Amino acid sequence: MASIVSASTATGNNEKGNYTLPLIILTTLFFMWGFITCMNDILIPYLQGIFQLSPAEAGFIQSAFFGAYFFVSLAYFLISSNIGDPLAKIGYQNGIIVGLITAAIGCLLFYPAAEMKVFSIFLIALFVLAGGITILQMAANPYVALLGNAATSSSRLTLTQAFNSFGTTIAPIIGGKLIFEAVGGKEHMTADAVKTPYLFLAGTLLVLAVIIKLSKLPKFTGETIEKGLGVLKFSHLTLGVIGIFMYVGGEVAIGSYLVKYFDELLGFNEATAAGYIAYYWGGAMVGRFIGAVSLTDRNQNQKYGAMAIIAVIAVFSAYLITGDVSVAMIILGLITGNCIAFMVGKSMPARTLAVFSIIVVGLLITTVFSSGDVALWSVLAIGLFNSILFPTIFTLAIKDLGKYTSQGSSLLVMAIVGGAVLTPVMGIIVSAIGYQKAFLFPAVCYLFIFYYGIKGYEVKKKA
Repeated sequence: MASIVSASTATGNNEKGNYTLPLIILTTLFFMWGFITCMNDILIPYLQGIFQLSPAEAGFIQSAFFGAYFFVSLAYFLISSNIGDPLAKIGYQNGIIVGLITAAIGCLLFYPAAEMKVFSIFLIALFVLAGGITILQMAANPYVALLGNAATSSSRLTLTQAFNSFGTTIAPIIGGKLIFEAVGGKEHMTADAVKTPYLFLAGTLLVLAVIIKLSKLPKFTGETIEKGLGVLKFSHLTLGVIGIFMYVGGEVAIGSYLVKYFDELLGFNEATAAGYIAYYWGGAMVGRFIGAVSLTDRNQNQKYGAMAIIAVIAVFSAYLITGDVSVAMIILGLITGNCIAFMVGKSMPARTLAVFSIIVVGLLITTVFSSGDVALWSVLAIGLFNSILFPTIFTLAIKDLGKYTSQGSSLLVMAIVGGAVLTPVMGIIVSAIGYQKAFLFPAVCYLFIFYYGIKGYEVKKKA
């Protein structure tokens, strides 16, 4: 039986260097869906104001978006297990094109939603948009992992995820200041204001689809379309699915309650808290760039040199933005600790996963049982150590799946629903014991990830 990971390339070459251009193209893709995803953070408060939504009604916005991850992935898995794996048939390149076109349709639906000023149509548009991104996740993540040496797949996926984080970092700035504020600020905001930005995003996605179509990318397909539930026999995959669920749930739960936590802890107003939260998400971006270097197969001197350059750029950027030497020094200390953790991981994905997850557990315990700046920076540092967890779990979970790779990928993407499930659970805990003590809850999530890095990742069945 042919394996889905057997490659026939358009260029006829399989040398490592030939994957540079495809990786650049895919990195652009990761940046775009990160940018689009974070546009929701700007869209939500405006829609809430325009339609006079209650907090519960506003919650449907995120439910529509993240719900698509679950339902589209579930539908894909059921289809693949009953009639055959679609991505195995059409190939990852065509799967990416389908995802881009679907996401573009979702963006285009914002226009009629704004014209008719109907909230439910906005929800449909968000669901379709997220459905397209879900397909991109299922196709692009394993594709990046397959583009080259299997031993450095975590490095490649971490690099692309770093640019995904770059997109999430600049989206609020561009969306808020250059797009939505162009209509005169929040007080002048109308539903019509979303027309131009989302038409632009739709056009960009369609252009990317054309570029992907015309590019001579390596073709990873399988001659046999696998049916059934054989993929569930791989324990490292099923445990990886739980790991992704726990990771996304923990990460989103922490990020969702930081504003209120900082208010309870230090009396920060929303504007001040938002400024500090940028360190949480920005840390993930910096950590991913460092991780992309650390998890490669380069020699130690090259790695340490590149990691030092990234650290200097990050610290200098923080100083330029804040003008505060003490903040820059704190960030330097955290990044130094991050680099040391990578050294302890010895460029071994599973070992590095275990090291980083247990550090996050320690940071959560510290923020619960401390106060002031110690509690503040310990929780913000979690973003830095979250950096490599998702791509590392993903690549470990799809290792040696062979013809089941696409099915396994769909299950891993479906597990992103952890963000929608565990966040309200933490909300219930917050109501019972307060924000600070509630941060012990996500520590349980990271303890499972620690187990996965120690033992759960081991492949016990071959494709």
